[in-house]
Order: sequence, then structure tokens, then C-alpha cells
Amino acid sequence: MSNIKSVFFLSSFTCYLFALLLSSTALQGNETVANEKPNIVFILTDDQRYDEIAAIGNFPWLKTPNLDLLVNNGVTFENAFTTTSLCGPSRASFLTGVYATTHGVIVNEHVDYDKSLPTFPVLLQEAGYNTGFMGKWHQAMHNRPRPGFDYWACFWGQGKYFGDKFLLHDGATREVPKGKYLTDELNDMAVEFINQERGDQPFMLYLSHKALHQPFTPAPRHSKLYSNIDIPSQDDLDDNLEAKPLYVSESALEKRRKTGGKAPLHPRIPDKLRTITAVDDGVGMIIQALKEKGQLDNTIIIFAGDNGYFMSEHGGLHDKRKAYDPSIRIPLIMWSPSLMNAQKVDELVLNIDLAPSLLDIVGAPIPEHMQGESWVPLLQPDGEGREGFLYEYYKESDYRPRGGFPGTPTLHAYRTEDWKLVRYPDGNFKSELYHISADPKELYNHAQNPEYAAKLVELNEKLDAYLVSIEYVAPEKIPGGGVTHWQLYGK
Repeated sequence: MSNIKSVFFLSSFTCYLFALLLSSTALQGNETVANEKPNIVFILTDDQRYDEIAAIGNFPWLKTPNLDLLVNNGVTFENAFTTTSLCGPSRASFLTGVYATTHGVIVNEHVDYDKSLPTFPVLLQEAGYNTGFMGKWHQAMHNRPRPGFDYWACFWGQGKYFGDKFLLHDGATREVPKGKYLTDELNDMAVEFINQERGDQPFMLYLSHKALHQPFTPAPRHSKLYSNIDIPSQDDLDDNLEAKPLYVSESALEKRRKTGGKAPLHPRIPDKLRTITAVDDGVGMIIQALKEKGQLDNTIIIFAGDNGYFMSEHGGLHDKRKAYDPSIRIPLIMWSPSLMNAQKVDELVLNIDLAPSLLDIVGAPIPEHMQGESWVPLLQPDGEGREGFLYEYYKESDYRPRGGFPGTPTLHAYRTEDWKLVRYPDGNFKSELYHISADPKELYNHAQNPEYAAKLVELNEKLDAYLVSIEYVAPEKIPGGGVTHWQLYGK
């Protein structure tokens, strides 16, 4: 049962959510509002873990006043996750509403999603929206326009914090002025798109940031932020590292031996956190531009991260990819000025839910093939969410033509509100079983504990059944890396 900790303020926004979106009769006096399609602004950051916003509470000293505004006055999905913690696969899942092994993007910079799958920009275009994309794509290794966008401004690959340029929808290029920070240029481009004249046509803006990705270069004006704060390592000495798989425990125990205590924080994490504030500045600029354009009251802003990121959990983990919550849990916030009270939704919500949710919000049909679920029903007190979901990651050195990133093996996880099972179909690694509600830091692996044998069997059966339900087919490996099944796409 959905746990909504605050009651919706009955505003015009609520009317079209409850009336138009849930296919019920419009409330009297709101017919005009209910017949309007809202503008949509979707902002996606890179490698921003769920708690890297001050208002979330774990790091209250972060400088994120505009994101705090969204949290304090919008819907915060407190248990939002990516289904693959890697840039390209996650982005393709946001776009298509399906898992990585369905859309085909299981590694970065190799292929685009299966072109037979419609994306939410394509479907919103068909529903009458003017659509725009700017920023990081990071699927097939080119920046040419993709289907579904009237406006296109994309840099190559990961992008550069300084000295980058964009390929535009008309084939022209736009260079970032010398010395200008990439996040600032993206923010300015977002405002320019909002200010375009389009009459009564609604718009959808997809702003895809490079920040907070490596090399973690903050804007010069933010280079000294947090210099007086000792940012703590998130390693926990109670973590039973010996019970974890060898690919985690071996290096973690070695770090513990060297330090004699908690694994230290990676030295670049402070700079990573500093990059957030320029993103936050852009959120404020977008809100102000919408207000000046007279569009604020009819716009929904959705803010998300593509995947999480470790801060030395489990003996010094860095980066992402693994199935632990700091890697797979993401920020996800939905805001409109018509939402007058903060809402906290604790049901499980996924990146593959964005596409069906946006279609639900605008009253467009949701394709039957989409594996995500609209989160709109969760905004009702009796809304029921999913029981569990699949997390999938594929060892990139087995699937990328150029190999790389051998440290994390192929894995599948099944995550419910209370439990998580992690297993390794391609490697001789011990399974992992965590009682999330009792052990949210995932310190104690119970998979080899006889007292939990029945729960282990139960979750293995549920994961097997879930794979069958989504018609899962394992991607094909070839010697030397590379994906044969998906090379039909993205060329």
C-alpha cells in the first residue's frame, strides 16, 4: 500500500492528475485546466546518488536551494532506483520504459536502443508536443539527432566541462564560449528553449547534464565550496566484509588492513559534490524563465539522476555498477507550483517508469510493451506499487568491442521493499541476501546462513519468475567482447 505522508493540495494540478490522468470526470470549475496538456521539463544528472540534495537530509550542508525547493514542495519518490547503474543503459531505459536487455543498450558508447521501440519524446511529439533535447546522450558513439526531437543540441560522448561544442538539429554546431562552464551553457540553452515562441503548443524539454560525472570539475565560482567541511567516508566498520563475494571483499579487506579503520573517501568526492550547485543554479533559472513566460503554473518539472555512486561504502567502493543501494538508488522528484505540500512516496519506483508516467500525465496511450509502470496511481492514498524489480548489470569487458571495466561481474538482483537477492549467472561468486528493512546499509549477507534458507529459495523463485514475465533473453557474448544481437541497431 502506498504511504503518502502528506495529503495532496486540491489545486488545478491535482485536478488534471486525478481527473484527466486517471480517466475520471473533471472537477467542476476546472474543465479549462483539465483540458490543457502541461509542459514538461525533465532534468537528468549523471552519477548523482539519491541523497546528494541538501533537503534529503544526509548532507544538509550541500548548496542546493532550488532542488531543496522541489523536495520541500513537490513529490519525492523516496525509493527510486535505476535498473542498470550505468550511463547509457539507464538513459535508454528512461527513454523507452523497458529494461536494458529489452532495449539493447547494455554498455556505454556502443549502440542506441532498439529502433522498433518508441521513446517518450516520439510519443509526446505524436501527442502534439514540441520537444527538445540538450546535453549528454552517451549511447551510440555519435551526436547526430535521434528521433522524437524538434530541437537537438548534443555534445560528443561524455562531454567536456570546458571547451566543448554541440551538434544542433539543423546540422550546425554551437561552441561553448571559451572559459564558459558546460553546465552553465546547458542552463542557458534550456532557458532559450523555454523562451521560444510556440503559441499554445505544449513543450517537453529534456535537459541531460554531464555533471556530476568525472573528472568532477566544478564551476570556478564553486571551487572552494565545502573546504571547511570534513566530508565523512560512508564505510561502516560493522560491515561483515568476509561474507561478501570475493570481488568485493578482497580489495575491501586489504584497504581495511592498510588504514586500520574505515576506508577513506575518494579524494575527488568533494569536487563531485561541488558540481551539483551549478546544476542547482540552472533549476532556479528554469523556474524563473517559466515564470516570466507565464508558463510556470502549467509546467511539471521532473528531476532525476541516472544512477547512484559510492562514497566508500563496503570497505572503500568507488564508482557504481554494483547492486548495492548507494549505486542503484537515485533522486527522483516531481514538482509543480500547484503542489503546495510536500509528498513523500515510499513505493518502489524505477527509471523505466518515467516514459509511461509522462504518457499518463498527458493522457496519451501507454504502449503495452513498456515494462515500466506509471507512478500516477501512487499519488492516491490507496495506490499500490510493485512487489519487486530486476536490477541487471553486464560485465563490460565481455560485451564492449573494446573491453574495459572488468571489476564488476555480470549480476542480477531482485529488490523488494524489505529484501534484496543478488546472484551471479556468469561467475563463481557467492550469492547475496540482505534484509533491507532491518539492514538498510546491506552490512550482513544472509545467503549462506541456514536460518534464511527459505527466504533465499523464495527470492530465487521470484527472480526466476520475474525474468520469465519480462521475456528475458541473456545478451550474447563473443570472444574479445562485443554484442552481436544488438549490432543491428545504432548504426
